[in-house]
Amino acid sequence: MDHASPLPPYLVQRYNGWKATSYQENKAWYHRLAEDGQHPRAMVISCCDSRVHVTAIFGADQGEFFIHRNIANLVPPYKPDGDIHGTSAAVEYAVTVLKVAHLVVLGHSNCGGVKGCHDMCAGDAPELEERTSFIGRWMDILRPGYERAATIKDPAARLQALEKEAVLISLQNLMSFPFVRSRVEEDRLTLHGLWNEIGTGGLEQYDPAEQRFMPI
Repeated sequence: MDHASPLPPYLVQRYNGWKATSYQENKAWYHRLAEDGQHPRAMVISCCDSRVHVTAIFGADQGEFFIHRNIANLVPPYKPDGDIHGTSAAVEYAVTVLKVAHLVVLGHSNCGGVKGCHDMCAGDAPELEERTSFIGRWMDILRPGYERAATIKDPAARLQALEKEAVLISLQNLMSFPFVRSRVEEDRLTLHGLWNEIGTGGLEQYDPAEQRFMPI
């Protein structure tokens, strides 16, 4: 590939530091991971946002989580149309091949993708309405959530509500996948909705009985 470039020096330096320290200290564990394959207990669907550090939040080691990241931690509805579906493929692999026991959707505060959906639906981001906008078409998944959050007067509270709608819509869409629904109904898979407040480190989980997010 003619357009590929060498890694920036700071990344090379960090890699060499990791290889000389963390890797050397845990070499046997890395060999075991390579030879035995992965056996994660949970899949986490989180945002691409660089501030969302899934493994740090839960203190997870390599091989513990199967992690899929996308814009605004969204899951599209089940649509077996023979087209290309990255998130759906990740869900299918986690559930049918890895047979994870838990599937977690993790939203977060100050989400740029959610803000983009809000602005698009409010008519303030016409560029996202273009059919050629990958972001805009992806954020269409969240449009139903905007209608519910739009009644909230306070702008900050409205955005936070929409961030949580992204989690709830994703959980709802997950249940449209037959292989997810069947495993949930057979008590072989549990679904969880979380929202992380980046600034305070807070974590909330959706409580279906209360029909709201509750602090952990």
